[in-house]
Amino acid sequence: MPALRLLTLLLGLLLGYGAGRWISLVQRVEDPASFLNTLSLMLAGVMLAVLLMSRVERLTLRLQAALERWYLRLSPRTVTAATFALVVSLVVSVLLGNLLANVPYYRWWWNPLITLALAGFFVPFAVRNADTFGNFAGTPARRKSGSKILDSNVIIDGRIVDLARSGLLEGELVVPAFVLREVQLLSDHGDPQKRLRGKRGLSALEELREVATLRVDDWDAPELTLTDDKLVRLARETGSKLISNDGNLGKVARLYGVTVVNLNEAAVALRPQLQVGDALSVTITKNGQQAGQGIGYMEDGTMMVVEDGAKYKNRTVRVVVVNNVQTNVGRMIFARAEPAGKETAAKAEAGSLQG
Repeated sequence: MPALRLLTLLLGLLLGYGAGRWISLVQRVEDPASFLNTLSLMLAGVMLAVLLMSRVERLTLRLQAALERWYLRLSPRTVTAATFALVVSLVVSVLLGNLLANVPYYRWWWNPLITLALAGFFVPFAVRNADTFGNFAGTPARRKSGSKILDSNVIIDGRIVDLARSGLLEGELVVPAFVLREVQLLSDHGDPQKRLRGKRGLSALEELREVATLRVDDWDAPELTLTDDKLVRLARETGSKLISNDGNLGKVARLYGVTVVNLNEAAVALRPQLQVGDALSVTITKNGQQAGQGIGYMEDGTMMVVEDGAKYKNRTVRVVVVNNVQTNVGRMIFARAEPAGKETAAKAEAGSLQG
């Protein structure tokens, strides 16, 4: 910062000159020695400014960064509330000044003191109640209640398109600009897998625009570096819901009072609930951890552990549910395979009933 350095040198020079002139006035002497003293003090001031220049520059940069952070955190409601309070303070101060003008001991400097006192009361009160006083500013167009903010993981996941097409996802869908940039960077990544995920996300947005109301919001918070922090801030400021598959982000957002929709949790909740004794068919795809166990998967991806099912590997077998366990990674179904003879008899009985 050349201007700041030049200003620091100039300040040191002026301090040295002022100190030299003050010594000359105190001693009441105007001679060449006094002039030399002034020059020496000016040189000392410049040298002191050079020594302190780096510290002054760092302190100025920190103050500037703090001021920028404070400025970026200001909301229109807070500024409007503070302005309204200042106007009220000025109006009340003028009225009181006219009333007190006839008081014998009244002086003109009472007006600024009264204004400062009123502002010291009204401004903090208005800022604390900015939601009420800030309504005079109106509501920005982008702050539309009922909107749903999409995270990058649900965009890349792709299931959001089918959910919107089904009509279950109502309201406006918002894609923040920083999330769109994140997906675009993935589509241009050197890693083939990440590039494929990014392209899938862009394709999902194209399809989503055709089946739902989609809007790209250019809101951003430069002082925040993490995308999750920006998503939480945007959701809080706009009163929108957040759609994300990130469990940790969901926990943090809920702590801030943000409503989070997790598609993985929704998919688990929509899975059919099997009860003990229910019979169904499943294909055994691999052996289980214990001897004789077989592993199969239902259509929704739920894993099923079949007792004595290893001998039916790569075959579809009729099973009966014996237990239904909810784990931290999802539901797990335990079942046992029906004997082949029993299964054949059941089919024959069903055929005779139909006949």
